[in-house]
Amino acid sequence: MNKKLFLLVWLLSILLGPVTVLIFILRSPVPLNNLLVVNLIQRVVGLVAFVLLFWQVVLGSFMQKWIEKLGAWVFKWHLTEGAVAYSLILLHPLALLVFNYIARHVIDPFYVFTDFCLMCKTRPEFFYTLGRLSFWLVSAAVLAAKLRTLPWWRENWRKFHILNYAVFLLVAVHSFFIGSDSRSFPFVIFYIFSVPAVLYIIAVKLISYLKTS
Repeated sequence: MNKKLFLLVWLLSILLGPVTVLIFILRSPVPLNNLLVVNLIQRVVGLVAFVLLFWQVVLGSFMQKWIEKLGAWVFKWHLTEGAVAYSLILLHPLALLVFNYIARHVIDPFYVFTDFCLMCKTRPEFFYTLGRLSFWLVSAAVLAAKLRTLPWWRENWRKFHILNYAVFLLVAVHSFFIGSDSRSFPFVIFYIFSVPAVLYIIAVKLISYLKTS
């Protein structure tokens, strides 16, 4: 795979989310209003963040091989992509904050970011909890990456950075059961491919770890 082909595949995967939401808009009989616009932005941001998380796992898991195939630029690409991914991940719940304010005239960041539950009152609340958990886990992974140049973190940051695997799977479950975009064409094509691919990567990494430990 050369650089141009990689970037083409990457771009096409990114566009699947916005295209899926655009198809929804074209088919929806509901006229656009402020509430719907915020909801659509939140959905696009969430879908693009999901795709970027996938690429973070794919690139980060085999970085040396990617560098050998594509060149050293792919490492800087990975870092930049990670920053963009986290920005979108942060924007996703912030959009929910705005949505709730427009809908109910209430600003409640504690509900959006910290209202965890296991025995939740409703089924959707459990999957919202998975979203909240994934946000804090990816925040920990990003913090570990930022601190990787410090003495203690230099040796241990990867142990925290592997949280990205758990984050991706949690987000996959969250997105599947909240809304319908991940089950809608054309994004469902990427979803069906990406989840087994990440599970395969986790299995490969786990087997490799067990063999060397």
